[in-house]
Amino acid sequence: QVQLVESGGGLVQAGGSLRLSCVASGSTRSNTAIGWYRQAPEKQRELVAAISPGGSTVYEDSVKGRFTISKDNAKNTVYLQMNSLKPEDTAVYYCNAGFYSHKNYYGLDYWGKGTLVTVSS
Repeated sequence: QVQLVESGGGLVQAGGSLRLSCVASGSTRSNTAIGWYRQAPEKQRELVAAISPGGSTVYEDSVKGRFTISKDNAKNTVYLQMNSLKPEDTAVYYCNAGFYSHKNYYGLDYWGKGTLVTVSS
């Protein structure tokens, strides 16, 4: 089993920044990749960004150039730095464990409880 705990959400004005953190524990393996998803009210959950064990990254088109995913292996933590936030970024952000292959991220059924990000206009 993999346990994931998110933190760092909150209320921010449009144009502002937040940094989310995801701490992973349990049966993480050397080939475990981590993804950040988000789910806005009445919308489907979508992949925002993911990072492979080797540090390769993928981003959803609407966040490219604004969000950066990174990791600290010593702390078993993955970060999502979110800059130039927009009201449409408002959502619950979830951390997910999966694997990375051929520049694609494949999420498994390991989820954190989520952290709410609210961007006011």
